[in-house]
Formats: sequence, C-alpha cells, structure tokens
Amino acid sequence: MIPAKFIWKPLVQKIVTGHWRRFHMRPGMPPFPEKLKCAGLYLHVPFCKNLCPFCPYNRFKYDEKLFNLYEHAVHQEIDVYAPHLKDMKFTSIYVGGGTPTVNLEGLLRILRHLRNTFSLSCDICIELHPGNMDKDCLAALKDVGVTMLSIGVESTTDHILRNIGRNHDAETALDSLRRATSMGFNSVNADLMFALPGQSLRDWENDLRSVLEEGIDQISTYPMFSFPYSEMGKMQQLKSVKRPTSSAIRSMLNLTDEYSLKYGFERCAVWSWLKASKKKFSSITRHHYIGFGPSAASMIGSHFYVNTFDVNAYTHALPKKRPIALSMPVDRRLEMAYWLYWRVYELQVRERDFENLFGTEISLDATFSDLFNLVRLSGMMEKKNGGYQITKSGAYWIHRLQNEYSLNYINRLWGSCQKEPWPKQVKL
Repeated sequence: MIPAKFIWKPLVQKIVTGHWRRFHMRPGMPPFPEKLKCAGLYLHVPFCKNLCPFCPYNRFKYDEKLFNLYEHAVHQEIDVYAPHLKDMKFTSIYVGGGTPTVNLEGLLRILRHLRNTFSLSCDICIELHPGNMDKDCLAALKDVGVTMLSIGVESTTDHILRNIGRNHDAETALDSLRRATSMGFNSVNADLMFALPGQSLRDWENDLRSVLEEGIDQISTYPMFSFPYSEMGKMQQLKSVKRPTSSAIRSMLNLTDEYSLKYGFERCAVWSWLKASKKKFSSITRHHYIGFGPSAASMIGSHFYVNTFDVNAYTHALPKKRPIALSMPVDRRLEMAYWLYWRVYELQVRERDFENLFGTEISLDATFSDLFNLVRLSGMMEKKNGGYQITKSGAYWIHRLQNEYSLNYINRLWGSCQKEPWPKQVKL
C-alpha cells in the first residue's frame, strides 16, 4: 500500500504552488537582481568558538587565518553586486551565523562597507552569542548602526545547556540580556529552545519566567529538530529529520502563550511573542533578499539561489565570479506561494500586502481560493482586517504542515551543500 504522505503531500504542494513535481536546484548563474525595488540584505558569518552538536547551520571552528580570507572575499562579493544595486531601497540588514561577533573588528569593517556602499538607513539586526557580547562589543555594534539584537540564550537551566553542548551557563545568558536591554537598542529578542533532551515542563516554565523578567522586547522559541547531517544527527545515525513529539510541542507552546500574555506580550508569529508597541525582530520573513557569505541564500523574485557552503571554495571563486553553488528559477505562482508561506508564519495574510507586491490584476482570494476555503472550513483561519488571520489552533497545525516541507527541503539542500562545495543537483 502507498503511504498516505505520498498522496497528500504532492496534492498540497500542487494546491499551494501550482506544481506537482519536486523542485530542483542546479548549478547556474542567475541574473543580478537589478529589477527589484526593495530588498533585505543578509550576511552570513560561518564561524564559532564552540560548535554546538545540535546546530544545523553552516559554521566552522573559528580560525583567524580562515576568517581573514573570508572577510576579504565578502568585501569582494559586496563590490561585485554594488553596480547592480545602486537604485535599490534596502529594508534591513540581517547578520547571522555562526557567531557573528567571533571577530568583532572584521565584522565592523564589513558592516561599514555595506553601509557606505549602499547608503543604508535601515535597521541592522544581528544574532549574538551570550559569551561574545560584552559592553564594549555592544557599544561598537551600536556605533556602527546596529539597531536590533537576537541573543541565543537557548535555556537558563544549567543541566539543559550542558545536555545540548552550549559553552555558556545560565547566569552568563541572563547577564547578556541585562547588558543588551540597558544599552538602548530598538529591540532585544531572546531565543529559547524547547523540547530539549532532559527538559521538563517545569524547566521550560523557569526558562520563560527568567527571560521575561529581564525587560526584553521579544521572545522567540524553537523546538529542537535533529538533522541527519548535524553532529547530533550523525551520532544518532539519523536517516531523516527527527522531531519532538506533538504533545511536547503543544504543551510547551501553550505554556509559552500563557506566560507571554501574563507579561504583556502578544503572539506575532508561530514561535514568537512581542511586547506591545515594539518593532518585531525577524530573521526569515523578508520576501526579497540578497545574501553575502558562504551558504547565504538569495530570493530575488525570478530566482532562488544559494552560495557555496565551503569557505575556501567561496574565497577562491571571488572576485572572478559570484560564488553561487545552486540556483532555481521561480515562476510567478511559486513566488506567491513563497510569500504566503511566511505570511502564514506571521499569522496574518493581508490583501493589501499581496497587491502591493504582485499588482491588482489577480487577487489574493482568486490565487489561493481552494487552499483558503479548505483552511477556513477546518477552523484554522478566519477572514479579518482586509485579509486572513490564523487562529490559535491553526498556528500549531499549519506550522506542522509547513514543517513537512521546509524541514525536508532544508535537510536535502543544506545536507548536500555541506558534503560538497559545488553539488551537481539537489531535489527538494
């Protein structure tokens, strides 16, 4: 008998994207994004002092010589793009990793280069490790224009931090939040992970209370997904992505909702809660963006592409050619589906936003009528405020459905790109 997932998964993909077949990413050189009116910028810094075994992101043990080669190549990549982006409006810079501040002076030079090259006046958002953000570091970041911080607390329980291989303790994490909130940044987000090895519901309650009492502006929470290509996945000999049980996710999310509301936070995304009147910190919901650095992805409307994950391959490619490992053309319907995916993640789908991006010749309802009717009948979505609002129960179930696709896409793409610098093809 054919497993049910081989029937319903292609069907949902067809309803949402207009495509039956799996997507393919292949070597290729997409056009420069000269026609975009606005976009975000992403910078990937793939170095850490300590490599957490659960982490699926592209990162390497910090080496000063390798970092210097990386930094030189990033400057070259910025210069390669510069003539083609001179008329573009930039909505934000997001800096992720790795540990972006592992070499602070190098990072500051790159940020100054980005600001001077593109005449930026947008938010600069950065991920921080609690152990790499002393007051001098925060002051330097603020001076270069950083406005929003996301701190990888992960847990405030020492035995949980040891279980997941973090190289900081609870007090270091809480101290980092105190320093950040005292510096006057526009937004301070605390990242917490749940459904961790050895973590009880009481441990999670303690984590929530501890960070919410530190005066932060936002809390983002993530369950632990174990990917086969990560160190933890290799140790466990995983063949596919391992996810926590639905009961663990549901119970911990319900507790997060309860505590966040008690402290004056409102849910702003599937996994995130925001203090009223504060600006939301988000790393992944920009529609168009251009990435710099090894493994940085770009979504330019007509194409989605990703740089080589290998630092040496990245540095050797530049400046003769862009270090793009894989690319995929994106048709209009698929771009609309991509937009919808992240709007659903943010719990609001607005007709006005759809029209501003795609024009008025086709409506949001006409594009996704079959999907919306199905989701509304199930009680996961309601028509509201010139669009659609995801309900509380819908937030859980819709994201579970999203994970059926996104986690497997990530596993196939990132897993392949970590094995070889220039893969011949990846089927998503």
